[in-house]
Amino acid sequence: MPVTPWPVQDAKARFSEFLERCLAEGPQLVTRRGAEAAVLVSADEWRRLQAAARPSLKALLIAGHARTEQLAPPRGHARRRAPTALR
Repeated sequence: MPVTPWPVQDAKARFSEFLERCLAEGPQLVTRRGAEAAVLVSADEWRRLQAAARPSLKALLIAGHARTEQLAPPRGHARRRAPTALR
């Protein structure tokens, strides 16, 4: 079911209702000057989204193991430019 967006003024003025609707109906969209600005989600939903998110570049770089067997494409399959003469 589509969620009716909340203008930021209404979300601020009626925060308790805004929060209750989030908990009862799911994520609530907040708009600022008619443009989508933010989404309020329950803590459980936030934890689910965080668990499903891909790791950050920092986490990948400091990880002790590779996430894939092939980190670089095989050599020799790249297209090369023709060499030019040096002047």
